[in-house]
Amino acid sequence: MIRSFLRSLVDGPFAPQLRRFVAVGIVAAGVQIVLLWAFVDNAGLHYLLGALLAIECTIVLSYVLNNAWTFRAHRNTGTGEYLVGLLKTNVVRGTAIPIQIAVLFAFVEVVNVSYLVANGFAIAISGVYRYVLDARWTWGT
Repeated sequence: MIRSFLRSLVDGPFAPQLRRFVAVGIVAAGVQIVLLWAFVDNAGLHYLLGALLAIECTIVLSYVLNNAWTFRAHRNTGTGEYLVGLLKTNVVRGTAIPIQIAVLFAFVEVVNVSYLVANGFAIAISGVYRYVLDARWTWGT
């Protein structure tokens, strides 16, 4: 059963969409980590506050890229539909923020991992949640 599930992620009907979502996520994660570093190491913010700001900045970037590429068959077009989709993805990703911040905090404070590495783990873990909700609600696939 697990083997067939894993195979469906590679060869199944949603595999191309999932690969595009992951690619967009990698780009956004890179931007988010650079922003986090800038907020913490250059601006002197606490890593949790820096993470919140970096996350919010990349929410819009992710939406634009996912709407244009990942979910192009279901893309939100027209001003009203586009703005509603942006609002929906903000709700989805906003509800993922506590997950990401909690994982970040746990890795930094409990496991003693660098905040930048911990943020990478937090992005990956909360990414599953974001994909499921964005795919189903923001783009209605």
